[in-house]
Amino acid sequence: MTEAYIYDAARTPRGKGRPDGSLHEVTSVALSARLLNAVKERNGLEGHAVEDVIWGNVTQVKEQGGCLARSAVLESDLDESIPGLAINRFCASGMEAVNLAANQVKGGAGQAYIAGGVEMMGRVAMGSDGAAIAVDPSLTFKTYFVPQGISADIIATEYGFSREEADSLAVESQRRAAAAWAENRFARSIVPVRDQNGLTILDRDEYMRPGTTLEDLAKLKASFKEMGESMPGFDKVAMLKYPHLERIEHIHHAGNSSGIVDGAAAVLIGNAEFGKAHGLKPRARIRATAKIGTDPTIMLTGPVPVTEKILREAGMAIGDIDLFEVNEAFAAVVLRFMQAFQVDPAVVNVNGGAIALGHPLGATGAIIIGTLLDELERQDKTVGLATLCIASGMGAATIIERV
Repeated sequence: MTEAYIYDAARTPRGKGRPDGSLHEVTSVALSARLLNAVKERNGLEGHAVEDVIWGNVTQVKEQGGCLARSAVLESDLDESIPGLAINRFCASGMEAVNLAANQVKGGAGQAYIAGGVEMMGRVAMGSDGAAIAVDPSLTFKTYFVPQGISADIIATEYGFSREEADSLAVESQRRAAAAWAENRFARSIVPVRDQNGLTILDRDEYMRPGTTLEDLAKLKASFKEMGESMPGFDKVAMLKYPHLERIEHIHHAGNSSGIVDGAAAVLIGNAEFGKAHGLKPRARIRATAKIGTDPTIMLTGPVPVTEKILREAGMAIGDIDLFEVNEAFAAVVLRFMQAFQVDPAVVNVNGGAIALGHPLGATGAIIIGTLLDELERQDKTVGLATLCIASGMGAATIIERV
């Protein structure tokens, strides 16, 4: 089978996902097009050089509706002969775009793709698409639906994670992210966002709170306690599904959960012939990809079984992985991953994660693949694994290997 290589990985800085965020006046299609142009220019590509653009975005309504990928192509300097495919696997949409593109290349369906995603959470509100699993009673009752924050608290309760442990992980995420920016570790990937006059709108992740302390976080109110314990009583729903739990411990809050931000990311994927034709050197090969369905109530445990699956299918063991990126949707997700595999925290989310930097839903999967590659190169390591939990109970993973 043909190998699929990563030739480039780029992302915008992440802006605060609210009206005072630096990217708030930039539309989803405009931000996507600017990033597509950056990939084209960084690699000296002709406008027709890739087979397709596969683009993840989660809330596919309003300006993010329709086929956003095709709209972004038409807005960009790519040729109109490039089609565009918009996909949605919730939080793993950006990763699924990359994985799908890689598997297309491996199967011989085109020499190269640009894959990634976008989410402008300050412009298109999360949940405004009215997902059936959250609003259709016949499905919510069948699946024992609870909001994700409750699911994260269920994980903490089920696997014994305290608020102090969650807060410690959050403080460390902030420290690592600040150190990464101070040492310019993101420099290779970051594409500053500029306006039509060439003036810089944003060139740095702006959600970070580097001075965060355990004492600061201890003052925050648990975000999901009220919705769990009062009407509609999501704690009771959870305990119907998991009767062995006497109560749900609510440990998550704004400080140890992922941030709402705006941003986009792209990965250039191609076969060896593509690289030779364009004078590009591959940075890594995509060694394996995987996805899986999991319990839809606890919902966020997917990184563990999908990692087991991808390692099994790749003929690898957890010890073969040098570095990990586990999306910090909530602190308990990462704590559970490290607990399940007895992984050294020093090799997980080395440069911080979504708690410190934010989680632009459709882009994050592509972001963490690029961050993983940059860090493998910085540390002169070889193999990395990126994985995300996914709404409604799924998991996705990618293993990359430097070449």
